[in-house]
Amino acid sequence: MLLYVTVGTNDLQRAGRFYDAVLPLIGYVRQKQAEGEIGYAADGDVRCRFWVVDPFNREPATFGNGATVAFDAPSRAAVDAFHAAVVAHGGTDEGAPGIRPFHPNFYAAFVRDLDGNKLSAVCERPE
Repeated sequence: MLLYVTVGTNDLQRAGRFYDAVLPLIGYVRQKQAEGEIGYAADGDVRCRFWVVDPFNREPATFGNGATVAFDAPSRAAVDAFHAAVVAHGGTDEGAPGIRPFHPNFYAAFVRDLDGNKLSAVCERPE
C-alpha cells in the first residue's frame, strides 16, 4: 500500500486551481496547504495521499516518463466527469473513458495535468 504520491509543478497556485476543480469529482478534496505544497485526501481519510509540490531541489518540475498516478473513482460516471473536467480546465486527453483490457470491470480514463503529469481515474466496479 502506498502512503502518498507527489507530483511536481512549476506553478503551485495554477495547479491548485486545476486540482481543486477536478479531484472532488472522484472524491478527493484539498485538506492542507503549506509553503510549496498542497495536499489532497479522499473523503473520510485523515491523511493526505496526493500532494502537488514545488520540487525540493528547486529545479523545474518535469513529469515521469512511464509514471501514472491512478485514483480510485467511486463510479464510472465519476470517471467520465473527471475526464471532462480535466480537459475543460486545460489538461489533455490521454485515453477517453472506457473499459480497458486489464479485467472486465476496469473502467478508466487517462489524462495529463497542466505540468504534463499523467493521471488516471479508475472504477473497478460493474456499471
